[in-house]
Amino acid sequence: MPHSTRTAKGVLGGLAGLVGLSVVAGVLVTATVTPAIAVTGATASNAIGLFEDLPSNLKVDRPMEPTTIYYTGTDGNPVQLARFFDQNRIPVTFDQVAPIMFDAVLSSEDKNFYKHGGVDLLGTTKALIDNLRGTSTRGGSSISQQYVKNVLLQDCERDIDLGDPDRSEKLEQCWLEASASSGSKGIQRKLQEMRFALQIEKEYSKNDILLGYLNLANFGGTTYGIEAAAQRYFGATAATLSISQAAILAGMVQNPNSYRIDQPEGSMYDSKTDSLYNSEADGYAETLTRRNYVLERLLIDGKINQEQYDASYAEPITPNIVPPSSGCAAAERNAYFCQYVKATLESDPAFGATPEERRDNLLRGGLDIYTSLSAPIQDAGNAAMAEYAPAAIEGMHFGAAGVTIESKTGRILAITQNTTFTEEAELEGQPGYSGLVYGADYDHGGSIGFPVGSTYKIFTLIDWLEKGNSLNETLNGTNRLFTKMKCGDAPVPFGSEIVGNAGGQRGGNGTPLSFTTASLNSGYFAMAERLDLCDINKVADRMGVHLGDMGKVTDQNVPFDVLGSKAIAPIQMASAIGTIGNGGTYCVPRAIDRIVGQDGTEIPVPPPSCTAVLTPEVANTAAYALEQVMTRGTGTASQTDDSVPLIGKTGTHNDDQTTMITASTETATAVWVGNSLNLVDLYDFSANGVNLTSTRHYLTPALQGAANAIYGGNAFPGPASNLVRRVLTDLPNVVGMAQDAAVQALENAGFSVNVGEPIDSELAPGTIAAQDPGAGQVAGGTTVTISPSNGQGAKVPNVAGDKPADAVAKLQAAGFTNVSLGQCTEGSGGPDGSVTSSNPPAGTMTSKSTAITLNYKKQDC
Repeated sequence: MPHSTRTAKGVLGGLAGLVGLSVVAGVLVTATVTPAIAVTGATASNAIGLFEDLPSNLKVDRPMEPTTIYYTGTDGNPVQLARFFDQNRIPVTFDQVAPIMFDAVLSSEDKNFYKHGGVDLLGTTKALIDNLRGTSTRGGSSISQQYVKNVLLQDCERDIDLGDPDRSEKLEQCWLEASASSGSKGIQRKLQEMRFALQIEKEYSKNDILLGYLNLANFGGTTYGIEAAAQRYFGATAATLSISQAAILAGMVQNPNSYRIDQPEGSMYDSKTDSLYNSEADGYAETLTRRNYVLERLLIDGKINQEQYDASYAEPITPNIVPPSSGCAAAERNAYFCQYVKATLESDPAFGATPEERRDNLLRGGLDIYTSLSAPIQDAGNAAMAEYAPAAIEGMHFGAAGVTIESKTGRILAITQNTTFTEEAELEGQPGYSGLVYGADYDHGGSIGFPVGSTYKIFTLIDWLEKGNSLNETLNGTNRLFTKMKCGDAPVPFGSEIVGNAGGQRGGNGTPLSFTTASLNSGYFAMAERLDLCDINKVADRMGVHLGDMGKVTDQNVPFDVLGSKAIAPIQMASAIGTIGNGGTYCVPRAIDRIVGQDGTEIPVPPPSCTAVLTPEVANTAAYALEQVMTRGTGTASQTDDSVPLIGKTGTHNDDQTTMITASTETATAVWVGNSLNLVDLYDFSANGVNLTSTRHYLTPALQGAANAIYGGNAFPGPASNLVRRVLTDLPNVVGMAQDAAVQALENAGFSVNVGEPIDSELAPGTIAAQDPGAGQVAGGTTVTISPSNGQGAKVPNVAGDKPADAVAKLQAAGFTNVSLGQCTEGSGGPDGSVTSSNPPAGTMTSKSTAITLNYKKQDC
């Protein structure tokens, strides 16, 4: 920090301090070799307390370091994805620093470094005298002392919470306390540094201390350590620094924020003129002066010759500022995968007990995070996204995301997204920009998911099979109201909206297998009406699915859940279909394979968490149905161009959101394309000649095909025989029942009912006189036509053998009003004759007004 004007009082105080320092310095030297000493005088007594406890954190290899996230490149080597830091530091080894850098810092800061034992007592005393005289502002501290000062400063900074609103002011106070050079506090600090410096010289080599100092020192702002400084200010490395560059950086350490060269408007403030200086306009004059001082010291110490000095002295300060990459924006097209990992490190208690601890580990822990990202799959997804899903489409807030996982482990292989990643608040929500991970839930990137449409039908399918129902049972899938939905014992109101199907498709009788292949909404409601809506949502919950906002899918149960009205993250749907492809075993998605700590040791990460949530019989039978979707159903457009068998399911929600999920026996993919904000009809927009409703069918094969190329996939085992059996159902006899009772009885048995026109019957009006088909074993879901009686019918009685007159009377007595004699046959029947037949025949049910003709025989007609 800049020195203020010295006053007489300050000089006298400094002189008193110098006297104290002289006493204590003698004690200090003695204390390093003598276990017990007796010292008189208050100043010495206070100093002794400084010697008792040596901090355990004065190691030369444990500064705050950035955390770096890696993925495995196509050559098998780690590739940096992103870095996160509070202090931008890149530790280097001794041979990764140019010798001139060591010479520059030693000549300007501690020329006797390799001669003294940690404290240059003469240099410190001379510096104090020069300070008192006003002839110099040198601190006089050895490199070892400065190392100690920086460690203590770093500890002070580490104790300030990263989220503290007063953090800037507290950091400034840390600096002031660590740099105090006057008064009793200054002397106390100096003595503490001297004591600790002597101790670390016993434990570490000179080279280790010097390197530790250069790795720890601040070079302005958040730039710490010589490598980060070389990269920041010159786009160079510590190993390639020129003489002039090394001198600039060596000069900076005295007052890093004042001598910065990355602030062209100026880094120093003149209160008299209320203006900044040490700027690009004045050639960074103050830094230049400081650099030239370092060059002079190098020349005097014989580290450079006159020619080198002259050439370096003549060079202007020409920074080549390279902004340090911090955060996921540096990961570019892979930024959303990076953001998923970052969010995991910040939210998962496995990486720290508290949010503060997790944030500290991320920004200061120096961790190396190795992730599950697969470069070939991610690259394929990115390429398809760039071609078919632009960052923005005029007239809507367009969004697209793709996720691929390894089903048997839960490892996330790819997360790709159409938008440009940003963490700038003013850009969030603008078309083409987002910091939200559309493929993930709130805890893993901030999104709250999207309605997944008919992909949610897989949970009705699973529940249907788990209840022992067959894929080949016939159901009534006509477009209608489904009024028998229930949750446990409670009915679930359906509303007044008749269920429709995509493309205006009319429903009809069919099987769950055919309903799945065609994604027939009305068919799936027919299935759900036979099930329990709450159980369907419990299946989704068991298979690892939750709402995008982290709520439970079971918290609300409404009929249109069956068609995917809930907002869910694509990664959950990828896991769900991956569970089916994996024989019923669900693995929790995870993106972190391993973590290496700052000291090179492995830090435990949560192992794969896999649980059998479906029986193999149910999973394999569901896979059998979902494979039809890909081979001859609604998912054929997403089929990959390879021989790997796939299962899949399409989903569309109100024409504004689309989803596609696929899986082999090894990997699974979910793609979402739709509105990220507000809602418009996707059919009204296209990109690259492809209607947005079909974009998913270009993204899905790219991701899943790349996964197939690496992981392959086997044939699915096939369905359980009992779950594909042909099902016949007992059809009850309702003839003779009142119409309402008959309808209820048939519907309770699972049949659809068609009430025909009333027919002639002797039964009371409204009573069912006939049904078609008749009672017995029929296919489930059959539509039964019932015909009520009109009360105007009667059976024609049998009058054969009766005398014609008696037969007429009998028919009239039965209610028939139009009876006549027909053909007479002579030769028998006696003189009165006898009836041979009637038309209509005996036993016929007909209207009482029907004309009945009696044929008879008579001896003489």
